[in-house]
Amino acid sequence: MVTPIPSTAMADKTPNAEQANDDADVTLALLAARTADAKKGTDIIVLEVGEVLAIAGYFVVCSASNPRLVRSIADDIERAVKQELGRPPVRQEGRAEQQWILIDYGDVIVHVFHEEQREFYEIERLYLDVPRIDWAV
Repeated sequence: MVTPIPSTAMADKTPNAEQANDDADVTLALLAARTADAKKGTDIIVLEVGEVLAIAGYFVVCSASNPRLVRSIADDIERAVKQELGRPPVRQEGRAEQQWILIDYGDVIVHVFHEEQREFYEIERLYLDVPRIDWAV
């Protein structure tokens, strides 16, 4: 006979698991933002998009002045997240073009834009009402 788990016990565990996931996601987002900053990325923002977007909890958005720097920032973010958190990206897009590289970590999506592409798409304009996370040390 299987003994059912009381619903209160399940409810107690769910928030802790969600909190742990959220903490890990914030840690990843902050690491990505700080890595972009160290690599001379500009106009770096971390947006908490989870309340308005079902596919992710956080966006990290940054700019770079030239295509080589776009690629270099994306490479360093990927390397830092893999080294420090052991997380490879789920998928990536835009590496060949080096104009807008998207690195998808599941609940955290990193956007590394060439400055002209960022101005054109104005991605953060779509999320003006979401909280911004202070990422600076």
